[in-house]
Amino acid sequence: MKIRPTINHQDGTTIVEIVISTCILAILAAGLIGCFTYGFYVMELARENQRATQIILEKFETVRLYNWDQVLSPGFIPATFEDIYDPQAEAGSEGIAYHGTVRVTNVPFNTSYSSNMRELVISLTWTSSRNLTRTRTMSTYVAKDGVQNYVY
Repeated sequence: MKIRPTINHQDGTTIVEIVISTCILAILAAGLIGCFTYGFYVMELARENQRATQIILEKFETVRLYNWDQVLSPGFIPATFEDIYDPQAEAGSEGIAYHGTVRVTNVPFNTSYSSNMRELVISLTWTSSRNLTRTRTMSTYVAKDGVQNYVY
């Protein structure tokens, strides 16, 4: 007859194992929260940049429809403008203020047709919700015989 000794296993966790697993979970949760925070920040920057691009392109499209005399007329194109925008703001509350400048200057090159062209530069500056001053600038050329002659 063989007698086997019975081994009494009491499976359980010690306080050390609980503390270590809790620390690991806390580190993972902090990392996950950091990822969400960074993701929301990047989305906010992308939204602000997209809005700035929309504002600048809107100004370009407006100037594109002016005739040559209007482009050359001092003061016809406003030198400064402001656009306030926040898609999540309540009605009547202000959002981010975009401040813009418009410059119409001679073209930076010397050719036979340079007197029939002007350079249009639009700059936009705004302060993001995190108090960062941001700037976007775009430039293009306006020609005397441009697309504005084809608008009826």
